[in-house]
Order: sequence, then structure tokens, then C-alpha cells
Amino acid sequence: MQSIANSTDHNNNTSLFELFPSVLELMFLKHTTAIISGGASGLGAAVAKYIVNNGGRAIVGDLGHQLDAFHDSVMELKGFQEGRMKLCAMDVTKEEQIELALDEAANSFGEEINTCVACAGVAPGRKILSKSKNTSAEMRVHSLDEFSNTLQVNTTGAFNLARLSAARIASRPIVNQDVIETRGVIVLTASIAAFEGQVGQIAYSASKGAVVGMILPMARDLASFNIRVMGIAPGLFRTPLMEGLPLKVQQELGASVPFPSRLGNPEEFAQLVGHIIHNNMLNGEVIRLDGALRMPP
Repeated sequence: MQSIANSTDHNNNTSLFELFPSVLELMFLKHTTAIISGGASGLGAAVAKYIVNNGGRAIVGDLGHQLDAFHDSVMELKGFQEGRMKLCAMDVTKEEQIELALDEAANSFGEEINTCVACAGVAPGRKILSKSKNTSAEMRVHSLDEFSNTLQVNTTGAFNLARLSAARIASRPIVNQDVIETRGVIVLTASIAAFEGQVGQIAYSASKGAVVGMILPMARDLASFNIRVMGIAPGLFRTPLMEGLPLKVQQELGASVPFPSRLGNPEEFAQLVGHIIHNNMLNGEVIRLDGALRMPP
């Protein structure tokens, strides 16, 4: 029998989520208590809204200026008004700030988190060696500080959030000892650049490749605590960084995706996070979410 959540009206391809959102949104993620880094923009913001709109609770962690803009966009959100979304200033490289955000979840929602989604990241564009704009005789070498900072935010930051979140999730009780139950799940955001880094992406690709490398050993480390770990490697998505490009460039990039030939919507990333939360057999793997795109040099 086809489940209600997947049933459709075959005459117009309208899903029941669209026909009866007020009913289903009370069910889907009502047991989810999450922390999302980079949660005030792009993919992270989509995840935060998706969880709250589907009955869950979310701590949105991000830098202060990002939270200010995000606050204005969610003031009218039902879940925000009901207190199921809290905004916390959080730098993923700062242990004390992550701990304060995790404390906020426990104090505001009455329980420790069971879901961690790491979306915070930076994406500098720089070749390891490039010609100077002033003269072809001069060479510009990639800044070591810029490379280190990219790894510090994208890799160390993801690890920092994951390790501190894992400790909170592990403290949650197992409700039914006779059933193999998931205490919680950690989702790390990688990128297809981890596999096909383009010109100028050496720091970004290295940082996301390291995130991919963490997924399986972290899942194995946390298996005894009934905590799953998954990664998502998105392709070209309609994020603030992408929307800052000229429209023609955005259209050309979207057309390079085999199918669907367009930029991904952040909501599609959020939907995959929702499925990962619900599917207990998803563990220790990285899912490409890219429309079959393989990046050229």
C-alpha cells in the first residue's frame, strides 16, 4: 500500500503535503530537536525552516549579522512564534559558543538535541599559483592563512560541532531497550567539490574532502552509542553566494546540470535531511545531491 506521505493525485501531480499541509506538518518531524550551524542563510536556513514547519524544534546557530537578517524573515513563521525555533550567535570554531547553543536547546525545549546538521562554511576562490594582474612576470601564491582559515571553518568547525553534539545526543535515554533505536543523527555538509574540485577551489575542495573522510570513521565511532552519521554533497544550489552572480551566469550553470537542468533549491537539500532523519539504515555514507552533475576543470 502506498503511504500517505508519498501518495499523489495523478491528474495534477499534487502531493498530499501540498493538499493537506496543516495535517502532515504536525507529524513528520515532531520528535526532532536539532541544532543547525550556518542556519541563518542558504542550505542551513532551508533545513531550519523545514524542521520547524514539520513539527520539530531547532536551534539556529550562525554569526550575528546573519542572524539579524534571518530573524526578519522568520518573524511570521508559526514555529518561531510558538517558540520552536531559537536563534543563537555561534561561531563553529569556538567551543564555548557551541556549548551555549546546546544549552539553549536543553533549556528551551526540555531535552538535549537528537539531530545535528552542519552547514556553516566558506568558499574562497583562489589558485595555488596565478599570474599577477599588474605584470605577467609576477606570480601570486595562494595565501596560507586563507587556506588554513577555510579548513578551520569547513573541516574543524564541522568536527567541533559534531563532537560536542554527539556528547549531548549520547546522553539521551534509549526509550525501548528491546528495539534497536537511534538516539540521534549527525549530518555533515560536504560538496561535489570534494570529488571534482575546479580551478581555484583547492582550499574549498581540500576542506570538503576532509569532511567526506570523516563520515565513515565517525559513524563507526558512534555506532555503540546508537548515533548515525551521514554526509550530503550538494552540487549547484541557489544559495546567497550563487544568487550574487549575474543572472546569465546562474542560468548557464543551471543548464550544465544533466537533469533537472537547473540550480538546486535549498528546500530539496532540506527534504533530504528530513529523509535521513527518518531512515535508520542511512549511516556512514555521503549522498551526492547534484542532478548527475560532474564538474569540469
